[in-house]
Amino acid sequence: MLRSIYIVTLLFLLGTFSSLAQTQIEQGIIVKNDSTKTKKTEINVLAPAKAAFYSAVFPGMGQVYNKKYWKVPLVYGALGTTIYFYMSNNKKYHQYRDAYKRRLEGFTDDNYSYLDNSRLISAQKFYQKNRDLAALLTGLFYVLNIVDANVDAHLMQFNVNDNLTLKPDFYRNEFTTKQDLGVCLTLKF
Repeated sequence: MLRSIYIVTLLFLLGTFSSLAQTQIEQGIIVKNDSTKTKKTEINVLAPAKAAFYSAVFPGMGQVYNKKYWKVPLVYGALGTTIYFYMSNNKKYHQYRDAYKRRLEGFTDDNYSYLDNSRLISAQKFYQKNRDLAALLTGLFYVLNIVDANVDAHLMQFNVNDNLTLKPDFYRNEFTTKQDLGVCLTLKF
């Protein structure tokens, strides 16, 4: 009998400790926490602008700011590849242009002596077109880097929790006894 009283007293004390965990004491006043309120996340309004600024100053830094580290090699791969092709095509363009200019001055001792003037001009146009395309793609990937950092920072603040869910579900139709596909939209307040 005495043992059961000890057990009941112990359970009572443990029960009161768990209920005291739900209260706060502020200046001698006991305040109960509202268990129905959901936690609100703090939204940083300047985060997208800061991420875009970081990516504009140093490509890939906006992705690092957003903690999307796997995107940094993609940014540098895209920019590095297009810059490489720009430099390569620019070098070839200048080689063919210089060879054509030397031909107009009367010299024939260049590396392209096997080509006539029309082929030198067409090679210049070809490499100039590819150089300009590479410059355009470099600018496009640079802007895409900035836009990606900005949009990703916006989407990080997007509320995705169980209070709002949309999921497909299979259910059995009672009239035809066949499986039907349905969509369930759940909104909890």
